[in-house]
Amino acid sequence: MSENDLLIGGNDEHGSDPPTPGKRTPVMPFLDRSILENEFNRPAKLYFLAGAARCGFRTLDIHPELSDVSISERVNRSNYSGLSLLVTFAYNAFGSGNFFNCVSGLLTFYSDRNIKRDLSKQLAEDLYAGILERSLQKDGRGVASLGVGVLNSVRLPSALVEAGFMTNLREARLMLDPEWQRSIAEGSVAGVCSYAGKEYTTESDVTAYPQIAKGARGEYVKIAQYMLLVNGYLLDPDGIFGDETDGEVRRFQRDNRLSEDGIVGPRTWLKLLLPNPSSYVISEGSRGSEVRYAQNKLLSKLYPLGDADGIFGPRTREAVTEFQKESGLNADGIIGPLTWNALAGTSSPRDPFGK
Repeated sequence: MSENDLLIGGNDEHGSDPPTPGKRTPVMPFLDRSILENEFNRPAKLYFLAGAARCGFRTLDIHPELSDVSISERVNRSNYSGLSLLVTFAYNAFGSGNFFNCVSGLLTFYSDRNIKRDLSKQLAEDLYAGILERSLQKDGRGVASLGVGVLNSVRLPSALVEAGFMTNLREARLMLDPEWQRSIAEGSVAGVCSYAGKEYTTESDVTAYPQIAKGARGEYVKIAQYMLLVNGYLLDPDGIFGDETDGEVRRFQRDNRLSEDGIVGPRTWLKLLLPNPSSYVISEGSRGSEVRYAQNKLLSKLYPLGDADGIFGPRTREAVTEFQKESGLNADGIIGPLTWNALAGTSSPRDPFGK
């Protein structure tokens, strides 16, 4: 079987609608709320699946629901779908879970009780190496066996990525950072490529992606579907460009002030994949995926603005202005090159331990 025949499964722990009880950070300073674990797990999984599809793998999301799904159901989906391997995304915690502490770092797990134990261990090791090499997470705690849940019971190589600790203030706030989420995902894609003996390919010029529209099928359709889900649009990532996908593409285009033709061509790919968000200058009245990205960056740096809805309103302007003041920038409420540069990376003026 060639690597192009491999079917890569993605799984995220817990749910956000409704929230899984207890799976959240302590109350975040400035934001005055907890961050749900699934606010990281789900987008990281979707970025991972999109990256795996880009690298030529077939992909399957075994937990597409926003709600939590039982371990037994996810195990059955994995065992009976023909998966070649499964990667699960999660976040760790230390202590009671009610207070922040200094424990931090990446862990990847496999299970000694998995029928594919040795392959699962290799997958966990390759994921660990790929994430530390290619992601923003440089703090590693190792690879270990963990005899729980999905890791135990699936009949295929399976590994768990715990990208950080919800009880560490820096790693907790980064759960909302799309740059952090995507880097963990891309490191995981690189790990899967190493495991499969396939060369990892970075994202190329997205304007060269094929044009797809209603009636299309395949992994490029799935890439578009995964990225629509990352951007908050709801559909079934089945690789079929049907009525549901056509409707969500048109809604995405309308929200991003693109031609509402239902065709995913160069301009729509650029807005969906957002390879260079800092190429946009945005201010009050702007809207679209680059605004949503900036909002999530601000939230991850502890600047409250409500929900990241892709609409640059007064609360977003206020958050931008406060961030600019505290970053030593001209506080004009406009996100241009200097503000984008300050937003990049993982540091925050409001986190004395995570600068």
